[in-house]
Amino acid sequence: MRWASAERGKALACMLRGRLGRGAWSLLVGAMMTASPANTTLARWLSAGDGSALAAPSIMNDAELEAGFRLLYQLKFDQARELFMQWEQERPRQPLGLALEAASDLFEEFYRKGVLTSDFFLDDKRLLSGIKDRPDANLERQFAAAAQRAEKMAHERLENQPKDPDALFALTLVEGMQADDLFLIQKRQLESLHHLREADRNARILLEVAPHPDDAYVALGSANYIIGCLPGYKRAMLWVGGVHGDKARGIRQLARAASSEHAHYLRPFARLMLALAALREKNPDVTRQQLQELVAEFPENALFAKELAKATPVMNGVSSAP
Repeated sequence: MRWASAERGKALACMLRGRLGRGAWSLLVGAMMTASPANTTLARWLSAGDGSALAAPSIMNDAELEAGFRLLYQLKFDQARELFMQWEQERPRQPLGLALEAASDLFEEFYRKGVLTSDFFLDDKRLLSGIKDRPDANLERQFAAAAQRAEKMAHERLENQPKDPDALFALTLVEGMQADDLFLIQKRQLESLHHLREADRNARILLEVAPHPDDAYVALGSANYIIGCLPGYKRAMLWVGGVHGDKARGIRQLARAASSEHAHYLRPFARLMLALAALREKNPDVTRQQLQELVAEFPENALFAKELAKATPVMNGVSSAP
């Protein structure tokens, strides 16, 4: 049975607990948790008892969304997009569905344009100036529409509850993606600054109010590292605009997300970013370790295998990495 809201769970909990007593109550909740995964959400509501902790499970740890991200890492963009859109339709008031729909578009664009490769990351002109050719018009249109709707919905939620972790999480992701799109794909670096600041601000608030949202460190780490790679005069301009970059800090933040069991969605992405950053910093051992883990987890992803081959030393002991 699907329960539409926490309010219905609360009403049911109050009614049943009053009729069953403590012993029978505990047996009921335990049986529901073990008998069928479909009952887990309801059982969590029931176990709250007095209604003080009644809430739907956190969207920062959702099995369906994890499955969608695994599809992205397997380069199955259409399937991931379909799953995210279905999740969104079942939860029309959650901005994260729209944010992840946008993520599927941006990940596909990154893949098509070779952004997440060592060839791109080791080329200062490309990394700091964006892709060579024009963006894909259809993907850009889809991405912009989903990202703007997600941003609007998240802000509406935050108007009523300024520290709503679900809205902050969705907003951190969508602002970070918009910054990446403007900086790397559309080559509109100055316009990306607003979204960088917002991603940073919302990530910091999220880390204060939620227990372990380590996915947020991916947005912080990526921004810190890429901005930290800019020439000094460009970084000075960004400092005036309130955007700070720090390569070492960015690597630490990516490393935290890459190794955290609480980074449920973006841990593989953090590993790839960490691998590419380590390659730039002439630390091939870290690069190989991260890529080996990615290949083991996603053997069907040819991109991960190709990057590992480039980063693996050849027989004479000389690295084949650029």
